[in-house]
Amino acid sequence: MKAVYISEPGGPEVLEVREVPSPVPGEGEVLIDVVAAGLNRADVQQRRGFYPPPPGASEVPGLEVSGRISAFGPGVTKAFSVGDKVVALLSGGGYAQQVAVPAEQVLRIPEGVDLVTAAALPEVAATVYSNLIMTAQLQPGETVLIHGATGGIGTMAIQLAKAYGAKVATTAGTDEKVGTAKAFLGADIAINYTEEDFAESLKAHNGGKGADVILDVVGAKYLQQNVEALADYGRLIVIGLQGGTKAELNLGQLLSKRAAVIGTALRPRPVAEKGIIMSAVREFVWPMLTDGRIRPLVAKSFPLENVREAHEYFDSGEHVGKVLLLL
Repeated sequence: MKAVYISEPGGPEVLEVREVPSPVPGEGEVLIDVVAAGLNRADVQQRRGFYPPPPGASEVPGLEVSGRISAFGPGVTKAFSVGDKVVALLSGGGYAQQVAVPAEQVLRIPEGVDLVTAAALPEVAATVYSNLIMTAQLQPGETVLIHGATGGIGTMAIQLAKAYGAKVATTAGTDEKVGTAKAFLGADIAINYTEEDFAESLKAHNGGKGADVILDVVGAKYLQQNVEALADYGRLIVIGLQGGTKAELNLGQLLSKRAAVIGTALRPRPVAEKGIIMSAVREFVWPMLTDGRIRPLVAKSFPLENVREAHEYFDSGEHVGKVLLLL
């Protein structure tokens, strides 16, 4: 089969399409003939040498795919059949024509979503639901601040939070993206972080109140402002480190607000935890896709042979929604 490998840490030019042996599904795994794979920030960090795969995971990048089940390993107890149209959450291996994955991390595609577009869903749906709902316990009527409005995480998080009845604030880097976040995605408040202090702007547009929940992909660069932006009893969920790993934390400010800072990552979690998350996604997120409360957004698709071009486009930050590779 064809698969993408990283020859050395670096830019998109280090991505190589190679012919390699097809995977063999192990105990409890299903084999999927991949139709499309989603690009994620984690893939870029892995390409740059900053985010190696967990022990035992494939060196091939790619954390989510859509496709058809083609075979089963021993001990699969999930009620799947060969030919089922599915999506899968992966620890790696998605940029390939086939992938073997634990059955717990596989779901049939939601009704009303085509098989290619479905590749845009598993990683972001699992990340957003597990963090906003399962970890942060976001409640209807609360205010949530979501950084990175028009990326894959942001576009899903805004829609899901709105569907849950939250008041949604978000940040973006251009006026055009701010407009998209409000008019197209439904954000109540959208802040251009290049022109405004987002903590001050949020309170100015929210009756002086901060955010009950913040979903942050930036990390160290935003830590101080995020704590300032929190409301009393607020929960800051850090899921990305695009802005660095180390920063000073004013514990006095955190204590005075009775607030919490929580760091989470989906990729290194054990299979059992991922299975619980994917079951919740099927129960609570899939119906929102079927009835239209959430729309999967695909910015652009590239054939596997153009993986370097896909990463160049992803790195540009121009996309609204997901970038896909077509197998």
